[in-house]
Amino acid sequence: MDSWHHHPRAAFDLETTGRDPLVARIVTASIVLVDAEGTVLEQHEWLADPGVEIPREAAAIHGVSTDRARAEGQPVGQVVHEIAAVLNRLFAAGIPVLAFNARYDFTVLASEGARHTVPVPLPFPVLDPYIIDKQADRFRRGKRTLTAMSEHYGVVLENAHTSAADVLATLQVAAILAERFPHLQRPAGVLHASQVVWAARQAASFQEYLRREDPAAVVEGRWPAIAS
Repeated sequence: MDSWHHHPRAAFDLETTGRDPLVARIVTASIVLVDAEGTVLEQHEWLADPGVEIPREAAAIHGVSTDRARAEGQPVGQVVHEIAAVLNRLFAAGIPVLAFNARYDFTVLASEGARHTVPVPLPFPVLDPYIIDKQADRFRRGKRTLTAMSEHYGVVLENAHTSAADVLATLQVAAILAERFPHLQRPAGVLHASQVVWAARQAASFQEYLRREDPAAVVEGRWPAIAS
């Protein structure tokens, strides 16, 4: 079966104002397109003025303060428009877009699109190393952050939590996963469909675990985006 990692693929990452994807605003964004061998063909970077204060705890993670965003950033509506245009072109060409914890990034994008009346593309096909790794190596102990997974798979991740660094690490981690676990060597659309099922199962399992202590715990299972 012809595998996605033998073809061009892209990666997408956002840094934002907060953890809740339905209310977070975009601060930085990156999209990188590579060829079948992993050579960079396109690289897109954005700095947005989100139109709101960037909390100090968020700025401490990605390094962008409110003052810098206001002085140097594009209006966030324009950034959303440009991101959507690049993603729409990639998806229309059948190029998979990788995103680590895709549910967060594509939900933020959809929410920002609704907020600024910018149409955003249906995310397909999407590949998510976070979901894939939990399925392929489900009993491995330890964290499943991009930093932890980069270390586990021998990927150098410098300047973690910047969108530019995170997209490159995501591409490398995903390629290693495909080589290490042969059952992941599928066409991108087929693997996308599998991840929808895997994500739902993973969420249900985690929810069951949490409900041992909190009967009201709810874990989101929709993937690759939450409907706003």
